[in-house]
Order: sequence, then C-alpha cells, then structure tokens
Amino acid sequence: MRKLCMYLFLLNIALLFVLQFWNSKQKETLGNEVVKPKVALTFDDGPHPYYTAQLLDALKERNVKATFFVIGKQIDGNEEIIKRMYKEGHLIGNHTYNHVKLKGLSDKQACEELLKTCKVLHRITGEYTEYIRPPFGEWNHKLDCKINMIPVMWDVDPKDWRSSNVSKVVKQVVTEVEENDIILLHDYYKTSVQAAIEIVDQLQEDGYQFVTVDQLILD
Repeated sequence: MRKLCMYLFLLNIALLFVLQFWNSKQKETLGNEVVKPKVALTFDDGPHPYYTAQLLDALKERNVKATFFVIGKQIDGNEEIIKRMYKEGHLIGNHTYNHVKLKGLSDKQACEELLKTCKVLHRITGEYTEYIRPPFGEWNHKLDCKINMIPVMWDVDPKDWRSSNVSKVVKQVVTEVEENDIILLHDYYKTSVQAAIEIVDQLQEDGYQFVTVDQLILD
C-alpha cells in the first residue's frame, strides 16, 4: 500500500511538471505572435466605372479587404463592379440613393433614400446591407425604416475629394491613423484611388492589417 501511495504521489508530481512545462511553452508561443493593429479603409460615392475597378485590382493584388459605401444611382450600369466587390469579400454599405442630407428630409423621404439603395444591392448580391454611411456625417438616430441600420462614421478624413495632391492626402492619413481607426476616402476620383493605393502600401509596411468595418464594430 505504501509503495502504491508513493507511486501515485510521484506520478502526480510528474504530471504537474509536464503541465507547467506545457503552459510555459504555450505562453512563449503566444508571446511570439505578432498581433497586427487593425484599420478599416472605406470608400464613398462610387462605384465609378473605371477608378473603382482600378482600385479593386490593386486591393486584390495586396490581399486587402475594404468597405464601399455606394450611392444607389451610381450603380446603374456598374452592376458588375458591385458583383465583383461582393465576390472578392469587400463589405458593401449604403450611402443613400442620391447623396442627400438625410436630416434635411422627412423620415419617409430619408427611408426611401436608404431603402431604394438597399433593394438595388439586394437585387445584385442577394443580401441587404445594414451598414450606412450618412452623407456629410449627418444621421438621425431616431430614424426608423423598419430595417437594421448601423451608421458608420470615420476617424481619419483627408478630404481627398477636394484635393488632387496625392502626397498630401497620403501623408495626412499615415501620420494621423491609429489602431482601430476608420479611414474615409472616395473611389470616384483618380487621385483618391492613387492615394489609397499608396496608403495601403505604407500602412502594410508599418505593420497594419486592413479589415472591413463590421470586423472593427463587432470585435
């Protein structure tokens, strides 16, 4: 009996040692993992028949996913670009149908702007979008359109739509951006797309990873 007790005692000590060794290795492995800071790249006002396609080419080449807040009336004739966004894993959001200030409309009119774009996107992708970028950042939190609506604002805005200076736009974004930021750009202008590609290259070099806005919001 004494020998059995001694055997069990030594066995427990051995198991405890093995567990402690395994835990230390796990911590060491986790400690060596590089956790890249996340940022979300978002684009308003598209799709553009040429510049958006050019941007999608660059994002695909760099394995980057972005979020596109599209204007409903811009989709007509550009349905294949929307299909491509969807198939390549980008998030598609709603930027109203006519790019209007929602707060300047009645609730009924505001809902019509959003629902019309939602229906167009559903017809193309088979899904309704619930992420909304209100034009000019003006959002009525009491607005009820009987659909899920998640307004998405931004943290970094270089106002690329009014500047053709690519270097200036790039510098502002890469110097201001921080982890978990949402970057606002536009895919409707040549210089904006050029700046976006340079921003991706620089931030990837700095160790950032790009995610869609739902991944930031839901984390």
